[in-house]
Amino acid sequence: MKVEGENMLNKDVRNVENRVEMFIDTWLIDKMDGVSLKLHKPEKREVVLMFDRIWEGNLSCYVSVFKDGDNIRMYYRGSSPSDISRDQVTCYAESCNGIDFTKPSLGLYEFEGSKENNIVLKGKDSHNFAPFKDQNPNCNALQEQRYKAIGGLPPEGLTAYCSGDGIHWSKMQEEPIITKGELDSHNIAFWDTEKKIYRCYSRYFQQVEAEDVESDVEGFVRAIQSFSSENFIDWSDPVPNIYRENVPWEHFYTNSTVQCPGAPHIYLSFPKRFLPKRKKVKEHPLNGVSDAVFMSSRDGIHWERTFLEAWVRPGLDIRNWTDRNNMVAWGIVQTSPDEFSMYISEHYRMQDARLRRMTIRRHGFGSVNAGWKEGNFVTHPLIFKGKQLILNYSTSAAGYIKVELRDENNQTIPGYGFEDMDELYGDELDHIVCWKNNADIIAFSGRPVRFAFKMKDADIFALCAR
Repeated sequence: MKVEGENMLNKDVRNVENRVEMFIDTWLIDKMDGVSLKLHKPEKREVVLMFDRIWEGNLSCYVSVFKDGDNIRMYYRGSSPSDISRDQVTCYAESCNGIDFTKPSLGLYEFEGSKENNIVLKGKDSHNFAPFKDQNPNCNALQEQRYKAIGGLPPEGLTAYCSGDGIHWSKMQEEPIITKGELDSHNIAFWDTEKKIYRCYSRYFQQVEAEDVESDVEGFVRAIQSFSSENFIDWSDPVPNIYRENVPWEHFYTNSTVQCPGAPHIYLSFPKRFLPKRKKVKEHPLNGVSDAVFMSSRDGIHWERTFLEAWVRPGLDIRNWTDRNNMVAWGIVQTSPDEFSMYISEHYRMQDARLRRMTIRRHGFGSVNAGWKEGNFVTHPLIFKGKQLILNYSTSAAGYIKVELRDENNQTIPGYGFEDMDELYGDELDHIVCWKNNADIIAFSGRPVRFAFKMKDADIFALCAR
């Protein structure tokens, strides 16, 4: 597709318009020298929820979180006597700040003789019930379907649910909507605001030949696949996630795939990486340890694993070194202008099973990083819309960043060179870049230009034009 102002002879031109572009892959970058991409780990914060009610317990997990106006809604599996038990429940909590969650008494379902609980669903589909608020504009006329969810187990498959208030749920039809795959873990769904379709991400078993993959199912690993739908009832066949050839196979037990807030054209996923044969706590009855990893996509199908290391480690707490721990909840919530909040499970199978909040710098999942020695990088030709370049960056007290504007052929544009800019240092999420006190770059809007950077002891997390 031709883009206005794009030189069609140059296939490296990137159309970024006025979107926030994060440095979590090399999509923007043409050349790097003395710099590298760096993964930024979240900070573990306070415990926000203890699964301590008699209808919850040590198998509580599969958490979904999303912002709904001034409210933050949270759903999770409570009591689960067995995978197929009809006594399984889905619980609900809410918060105004993402830290202090309450469990309202809803009076909907009886548990051990009382309806004084926060249960919103009971039955087999509660095993992995995953709600979301439907952003499909065609859903506005159907207020009883403002919220949707999927839940279910093989062999029956996943069932579609809807709700008008996020509390009272009903099936959209009796027949399952998805039946292909291993559907017993946290299958998630959402309305893709970019592609204008519903997406569902679930688990399946991928046959592999790699001998170095630790497997409890000989020759297979747990992997991620996706489905798409225009109406939430009729779904496509599954499409496996596609990775680059040099990316190793690993067990991904869950996926937590989401569109990034403020940058919905970028899909992020935080799989729980599972090693089924390892055992750190000898007295624990089951094998398996797990952590969380990070990956990204620009179409929801082809995925970049720029960073193969863990995004969240189990850490010093030995109770996080047992099986099926460290599951990242589905959902990213912006809890302040500066930070995203996310949530992760801890102490699975233990009496103090709980959920902890984590924070990450807004759009700060990755960066171009330079150490003490100065490095530099140059972008591909970019077509932007706007009059200012905005940087999300951080330096040390001694570090700096300088920016140069170049034409498509990599020649410096007069007045916008490195020598025309004072050293930039500090820590800001929305810094307007200036050259000789001139921040106006609207003359270059809509035509291919490059940005070149010199940097020392610094990180550049994201850029955008406004």
